[in-house]
Amino acid sequence: MLAAVLTVGLCQTCTAQDFDLAPLGATPPPSASVSGPTTLFQNVRIFDGKSATLSAPSNVLVKNNIIERISASPITADGNATVVAGNGRVLMPGLIDAHWHSFMAGTPQMLLMTAPFDYLLFLAARQAETTLMQGFTTVRDLGGPVFGLKRAIDEGITVGPRIYPSGAMISQTSGHGDFRFDFEVPRPLGGPLSHSEVEGIAAVADNPDEVRLRAREQLRQGASQIKVMAGGGVNSANNPIQSVQFTEPEIRAAVEAAENWGTYVTVHAYTPRAIRQAIAAGVKCIDHGQLVDEATVKLMAEKGIWWSLQPLLDDEDMPPMDPATRKSALEVFAGTENAYKLAKRYKVKVAFGADVLFSPHVASTRHGAQLTKLLRWYTPAEALKMATGDNGELMALSGFINPYPGRLGVVEEGAFADLLLVDGNPLENLKLIEDPGKNFLVIMKDGRIYKNTLPK
Repeated sequence: MLAAVLTVGLCQTCTAQDFDLAPLGATPPPSASVSGPTTLFQNVRIFDGKSATLSAPSNVLVKNNIIERISASPITADGNATVVAGNGRVLMPGLIDAHWHSFMAGTPQMLLMTAPFDYLLFLAARQAETTLMQGFTTVRDLGGPVFGLKRAIDEGITVGPRIYPSGAMISQTSGHGDFRFDFEVPRPLGGPLSHSEVEGIAAVADNPDEVRLRAREQLRQGASQIKVMAGGGVNSANNPIQSVQFTEPEIRAAVEAAENWGTYVTVHAYTPRAIRQAIAAGVKCIDHGQLVDEATVKLMAEKGIWWSLQPLLDDEDMPPMDPATRKSALEVFAGTENAYKLAKRYKVKVAFGADVLFSPHVASTRHGAQLTKLLRWYTPAEALKMATGDNGELMALSGFINPYPGRLGVVEEGAFADLLLVDGNPLENLKLIEDPGKNFLVIMKDGRIYKNTLPK
């Protein structure tokens, strides 16, 4: 009996199914099945996640969780296959959000600070299902305690997108991720963790060794990339947005820890100085960057740095702000226009991310609307490519610890079967994705159909 208890306690790869803990009626994901489902999409026009045009009428065969065959000629499937009659509709890859917060996107900030943690996890699970039902089949989670949520989704216990987790955001004292209450500061050396650190939202570190330790802790829990706060932020209570955070050796410590696991560091940074320091330290992705200058964008292009840029604008999706916060926000909003123009001029590798925080309405009903804001700078095809094929390339940057090794964001043979059947042509009218309830008739993730509202 003791041996069994110890085995359970030490098992790092056991699933609920290994102990007969799967809920009644739960269906394991196709990747966990010896023989998963077969689906045949007939007569569809394909946006493949890369090109600016649709294919000729085609047929797509999905077996288990992989796109097995794409053909203009008829495909014969076995008698157990689910046949989806496309009738000329558009089949495209599932959308990918490169800057998402599964734990915090749809929950008000005060509730996050005061509600029981287990209750907040239920809210995050509900939001995960909503995210998938808006057509986002993959998210890169850039801060928050989502390791358990990711595992529950992967095991088929609950419903949601693929999650590339960062775990706790690593911040210096007084940095953008220092969410400690006043009574938790100062913390003596070796003192107890703060509330936000215990919950896994942030990790405070103040020298290279501490940064290295906090990065390794996230990797131990299953992080696919490391998130470091390299500068101030709009919602920072204890630091100005212009502040540069950490030193180059401190950021390099996180980079070294990540590279030893085959992956990379992305940093929260807005200003040229913060971005340049991060690049010098070896990071591979900059998140935000709206206050950048032309010389720094040119450097990003030369170094092949990814730019996870969000279309942050002074519009109906912005929550009420106090005067100090709004002042910083207006600086960012003003910089958004310039940032996208510079990114296009120098052909920087740009990723799409929404970065919704604390907003149930936006997270649950306007996720796709964040992508359509790119129409100010990009064609529909360019915007869709960014949120599918390009973001899929960014996900692959996780290297040998990629939690979903395979091709994401494309419709091609051998790629993961994360697919949307759209009622209309999003290359002509990108705003179709703003109403996923109406216009996404079929939503498939990992070869499994989660929604099918086609007429019977």
